[in-house]
Amino acid sequence: MTILDRILAQKEIEVRELKAIYNAHKVETVQERPSLYDNFQQTEKINVIAEVKRASPSKGAINENVDPISQAKQYEQAGAGAISVLTDVTFFKGSMADLSAVAKTVKVPLLCKDFMIDRIQIDVAKDHGASVILLIAAAMSEDRLKDLYDYARALNLDVLFEVHNEQEAETALKIGARIVGINNRNLKTFDVDLGVTERVASMLKGENILLVSESGIRTRADVEQVEAAGAKAILVGETLMRSDNIAETMSDIRVPLLKAVK
Repeated sequence: MTILDRILAQKEIEVRELKAIYNAHKVETVQERPSLYDNFQQTEKINVIAEVKRASPSKGAINENVDPISQAKQYEQAGAGAISVLTDVTFFKGSMADLSAVAKTVKVPLLCKDFMIDRIQIDVAKDHGASVILLIAAAMSEDRLKDLYDYARALNLDVLFEVHNEQEAETALKIGARIVGINNRNLKTFDVDLGVTERVASMLKGENILLVSESGIRTRADVEQVEAAGAKAILVGETLMRSDNIAETMSDIRVPLLKAVK
């Protein structure tokens, strides 16, 4: 059983629990945020989705004692175009409380980073302030992905549709995904290869799709490599979480969009 299989099995348990106890309440008015898609299409530098990430299955503890509010403020002040908050409890040590706290702190687009397999999770994410949700092509059938994609869009949420290979990129095209994240990490082996972005991006050019390169982005050279392949954005977690100077790290990785801006 792969780590993804284990995570999805846990999500099935969580969904059953949510359906028993959770009602989409929308007690507080959710702050209107700018569209990630629209904002990211208009910039002249690579867009950074900066991630609040306490731990991961592949790296273990990264910064378990992080103050998500302080971290998110630093990201926004340093120029992050959006912020991602890990909300998975079991494998990433995150929480919806983290998402809610960050939602009250920043004004940029906010991604609920979790393994979505049911509509109720999308309701919960929106209730806690998310303006973007994640769908992972490898996690579900095309029919279920399409249902959740359409449901999220009907709620005026952006969707980061994550793919790992050419076949999943075809699924993204069929579904009509307009923000596609190309994950450079193999979910079975956890090996990271930036060449994945280069290979898969070639299938998605010319489709008015916003390409986001995910995982393994550590240096300016890494960013330049995926930008040259067509990525307009990068999702960065561990590198920023371990940084001693977030402003300096952010400045270093926000390279000009040479391929996208004439």
